[in-house]
Amino acid sequence: MQADVFVFDRSIDRLRDLEVAFGGRASTVYSSTLAIEEMLPSADLVIGAVLVHGGRAPHVITREQLKLMRPQAVLVDVSIDQGGCFETSRPTTHSDPTFEVGGITHYCVANMPGAVPITSTYALTNATLPYVIELAERGIDEALDANAGLRKGLNVDAGRITHPAVIEALGIAETASA
Repeated sequence: MQADVFVFDRSIDRLRDLEVAFGGRASTVYSSTLAIEEMLPSADLVIGAVLVHGGRAPHVITREQLKLMRPQAVLVDVSIDQGGCFETSRPTTHSDPTFEVGGITHYCVANMPGAVPITSTYALTNATLPYVIELAERGIDEALDANAGLRKGLNVDAGRITHPAVIEALGIAETASA
């Protein structure tokens, strides 16, 4: 489609990996307020996909920064299920997916994969099945000890919230350590 695509991230290692994966078909940019503000005036479409595991997504575009964008530009907030990564985002539905703020169209559908339920179910199953098998074969304690990825995904243990990002997002003062 001959679009100029820019991928922003705060991990230099991830940016290097993406440079190789895209083979020069996309430009990578270290994410900073200045870098974002420099790109907004020329952006037709911004897809925000910020993920803080277990926590709320930070706002990467503020209401004030919307004024930098050209009228009729579009923001797609993939992070809406974690609170949204644009200050002006609010959850929408598949039946009423968009709204406008300051001339900028927002698409903030919660549970976006719900639009393609069969495909998203296959994707989720493929991603989680190895963990389920490991839990079934080893048992919970041994699987958690042996698999750092599984251990990082533990949010609740024996009825107590253990994941630091979840604790912060919920404003809980006291918890067991993970």
